[in-house]
Amino acid sequence: MDINKPTDAYTISQLAEEFSVTLRSIRFYEDQGLLTPMRQGKVRIFSRHDRARLILILRGKRLGFSLQEIQELFQLYDSGAQNLSQIQHMLQTIQLRQQKLKQQQNDINLLMMELNAAERKCYQQLKKFD
Repeated sequence: MDINKPTDAYTISQLAEEFSVTLRSIRFYEDQGLLTPMRQGKVRIFSRHDRARLILILRGKRLGFSLQEIQELFQLYDSGAQNLSQIQHMLQTIQLRQQKLKQQQNDINLLMMELNAAERKCYQQLKKFD
């Protein structure tokens, strides 16, 4: 399947292969109401819309959003973002996620500095054996 040329319909297997996720994960997202494929008998038929939502789910998970937060974002988008309190709530959720990511980035930077210092000490110790 050429991911740069989306079709109108996808099977669960096609999406699982394209995005390297399990069939079980996709079924779970469906059970949670994040994906809403059509059915032909027992076969799930996913639309471009479902494919785009799966991309957003996976991206949201990578960014540390919970499935509940992703669902809220979808609801906000689907509703047309008419409710001021909804928009403010989602903005707050996004800002909290940004703060957490910045803290994680700072923690990683500190750990890298410590590892670099330990590495330098090891090299200095190795030079003594030359």
